[in-house]
Amino acid sequence: MTIALYAEFTATAGNHALVSDLIAEFAQRVRAEPGNLVFDPHHRVDSPSTVFVYEAYRDQAAFDEHLASSHGYDFNARLGGLVVGGGSRLTMLSPIAVGPRTATKG
Repeated sequence: MTIALYAEFTATAGNHALVSDLIAEFAQRVRAEPGNLVFDPHHRVDSPSTVFVYEAYRDQAAFDEHLASSHGYDFNARLGGLVVGGGSRLTMLSPIAVGPRTATKG
């Protein structure tokens, strides 16, 4: 079963650019993980210093490997001193069953 979640964190004053660079670098590493399906970081329009990241992994084992990665440990250690609250907030997601996609007429 696919594991989906979002992470959110807010850069402290003066650290917006550094946090943006850090998440961009981390995204490249996460996207290279064999079990990663999606890792899409965004700034919130209503709060530009807040980063929102949608993530999806092939299964629980892939997510566990992500959590145990050395680049994840390094990212979190570097991020902690740059964001409000010392780290990101994770929200696990559960899919809603929907019917198949239908083609739209244009």
